[in-house]
Amino acid sequence: MTKLHPAIAGARSSTVLRIMAISGAAALLAGCYTPREAQNAYSQDYRQRHPITLKEGEQTVEVFLSRNRGGLTPSQRADVLAFAQAWKREGSSGIVVDVPRGGATDRAAAASLREIGSIFTASAIPRNGVVVRNYRPANSALASIKLNYSQLMAKAGPCGLWPNDLGPGGGEQYIQNQTYWNFGCSQQRNLAAMVANPSDLVQPRGETPAYTAHRSVMLDKYRKGTNPSSTYDGYDKGKISDLGK
Repeated sequence: MTKLHPAIAGARSSTVLRIMAISGAAALLAGCYTPREAQNAYSQDYRQRHPITLKEGEQTVEVFLSRNRGGLTPSQRADVLAFAQAWKREGSSGIVVDVPRGGATDRAAAASLREIGSIFTASAIPRNGVVVRNYRPANSALASIKLNYSQLMAKAGPCGLWPNDLGPGGGEQYIQNQTYWNFGCSQQRNLAAMVANPSDLVQPRGETPAYTAHRSVMLDKYRKGTNPSSTYDGYDKGKISDLGK
């Protein structure tokens, strides 16, 4: 086996090491480089860009007090009654009542609290579902009784974000007629605000029993061989014109 001169062997070794170093640096640079189109790419499905998520929120009603008046006003009674009915439909926790103490409205707060308790009792809210707490108001002359409970809420957004320009000149994506980032956000946000039961977005409700009376009428018509469809008479009596008949 032929032996190389030490100087030649050293030169070859340094050359190999230099090539390996250059190859490693090129691989690192290739891994760090990402085209502009890939950096700005995002899902074209607005439901993935602006998903509707379920969170636990808080529903609050404030009953403002005055030092020269005790009890609730008619509008405040309506607010408390609506609050109690809403808790029975959508409440996911007990009701917390924060009552101001240590100010000029203490007597009015006590009278209003008794009336609130009467409304809760009339609305069939159990006593063990209500917790009363005291707090010291910042303004002793104008305080309020705070009623609140936790509920499941649907949220989407925030909207109005524009991470990419809409005009041309930003790359290939601007000539492909793709939707912009904020597209569909307001629709998702409005849908989340309008849904009556946020859990319907995740799973269907349980089936309720069929309306037996209506089913009996339909089966009776089927046995007699008559038309089971419903008839609507007099739907056009309020018309002021017969145009189109």
